Amino acid sequence: MQFDLLFFLNSILFGAGLAIDAFSVSVANSLNDPDMPTRKAILVAGVFGFFQTIMPLAGWFCVRTIAETFSAFQRFIPWIALILLLYIGGKMLFVEGIRSIPKSADHNSVRGTALLLQGIATSIDALSVGFTISDFDFRFAFAESVIIGIVTFLICHAGIFLGKKAAVRFAAKAPIIGGLILIAIGIEIFIKGMF
Repeated sequence: MQFDLLFFLNSILFGAGLAIDAFSVSVANSLNDPDMPTRKAILVAGVFGFFQTIMPLAGWFCVRTIAETFSAFQRFIPWIALILLLYIGGKMLFVEGIRSIPKSADHNSVRGTALLLQGIATSIDALSVGFTISDFDFRFAFAESVIIGIVTFLICHAGIFLGKKAAVRFAAKAPIIGGLILIAIGIEIFIKGMF
């Protein structure tokens, strides 16, 4: 194996495929927070990029060291993603959307625990990438994971930008749309993982 054009192209395409869920959550976050400052947008995209970098490496490490335990854990991945995204999406849908609780200036902003849960939920399926790169030595596994993370960061940043533009049109319904997107992503990850 060598660092050639095919390796980088494959890593970029892998990253784009894995980033779709994080992209959709980024759109949902910016629909819910159309005034998200640039610094916050970079943080949100950075969290998704970070988790998409770490998860394939964690999967690679598990396959190379404790493969049997990792195989047993893998069946729980769709359930974990479903539960996390149903919780976050349901909260956004019902608390911030349907019940229309009066919002302070920063109430819409995703932060802290919710952002970390989103990062984990949208990247947990990337643990499985560890199986596909398990024959790589650490340099190639690390390079592929970093490329996946960078691609995810860029795609998520674009998703935030698109969501902010759409939020102007759908301002009243943005939390409902964002919550429904998160719930749909959770169900999609679950169905894809179980079947």
